[in-house]
Amino acid sequence: MTDTKSQTAVATPDMYLESFRRFETQASQPKWLLPIRKAGMARFSELGLPTQKHEDWRFTNTTAIASRPFAPVFESTNSVTAPDLKDFAFSKLPGSRLVFVNGHFAPKLSSIAKLPDGVRVSNLASALTTDAAFLEKHLGRYAQNADNGFSALNQAFFLDGGFVHVPAGKVVEETVQFIYVATADQSGATIHPRNLVIAEANSSVTIVESYVSLGGAGYFTNAVTELLVGDNARLEYVKFQDEAEDAFHIAAFHGEFGRASNVSVHSFALGAKLSRNNIRTKLAGEGLECILNGLYLTRGEQLADHHMIVEHAQPHCASHEYFNGILDDKSRGVFHGRILVREIAQKTDAKQTNKNLLLSDDATADTKPQLEIYADDVKCTHGATIGQLNDESIFYLRSRGIGTENARRMLIHAFAGEIIERIQHEASREEVDKIVWDRLESNPHLMAT
Repeated sequence: MTDTKSQTAVATPDMYLESFRRFETQASQPKWLLPIRKAGMARFSELGLPTQKHEDWRFTNTTAIASRPFAPVFESTNSVTAPDLKDFAFSKLPGSRLVFVNGHFAPKLSSIAKLPDGVRVSNLASALTTDAAFLEKHLGRYAQNADNGFSALNQAFFLDGGFVHVPAGKVVEETVQFIYVATADQSGATIHPRNLVIAEANSSVTIVESYVSLGGAGYFTNAVTELLVGDNARLEYVKFQDEAEDAFHIAAFHGEFGRASNVSVHSFALGAKLSRNNIRTKLAGEGLECILNGLYLTRGEQLADHHMIVEHAQPHCASHEYFNGILDDKSRGVFHGRILVREIAQKTDAKQTNKNLLLSDDATADTKPQLEIYADDVKCTHGATIGQLNDESIFYLRSRGIGTENARRMLIHAFAGEIIERIQHEASREEVDKIVWDRLESNPHLMAT
């Protein structure tokens, strides 16, 4: 079949429905899961894939994804070995790690460290067998409003992912990693990870989720992560995306946070031809603090997009969003953030900042921070900047005896460091800092005079 015929075929809803039929006869899944899958498929049939006619997607063209064959990777073909992982980000972090190859759990590459009593770290497919009653209460609850066709497809087609349950009062000292390795070499190969993290009241845990590649061509990662953080709990979540140059990455992150909780979520987008992170958080308890933090480095013709809605649903909550982009060549960065303050959410303290550093005359950034406020006793600010390196800053450093190239280097690294330094987990922060430093240093154009 020619590419043209394939592309025509994938535009037909029957292609998606045909792939979905396997789930209707799958005996291994709990009975309650099939209605959730069917709802996802129905929602996709209603929405389709987003286009630039949709306001929330007008800066991000997904035609390249829609025009490829839809080929969910149903079967595991794992040829990855432990040495293949040793040079990836966070490979030396202690703690538990769940490794997935093309979306399928790889037990021989995974390891579970000693955990406090009652803490569960598992792949989701196994947990659906051993902890089905618990998962029925949570899976799909926090991402139940699939607001785009990609999330709906994940709801219909997910096979596996990371699952963490930290009971009340338990503290997990070492990190828990979800590592997604792609090797798919079929154009249109589609991977649907689904992660679920439940941190109950007074618990504490750090999660590191990474997406990396060992080759592959034109594959598509379509991930959804659901988070529930209980009262007085602490959670830090680091997402790191560094996939193949011709890969596509769409992710949705849905979180609901309880009273007096402390949540930090960090997104680092370095790879993929097109990446988009849809972040939806509900501040559902009084007196909590939430930090959403992100850095995107793009070059060539890459596009990195972050779209978020932070809903203040209770009083006395603080949210701070800081996103920086470093854009080179003909690449693009997109940021669309909305702080939504409900009428009940008095004494809200919210801040949203997006800064974009253009290292090329051909690089572009589209930014749209927004405030939607229905309460009258709040402190909310937002702002955005797009520009090149400040000539006055370079001149200042040169006047102190620093050469132009070193001055540029210092300013660019400091710009990235504003985001990296907010990672609280020291080993993860140091790892990200090294990766970003090496990535910047390896591209001579970034440091050109």
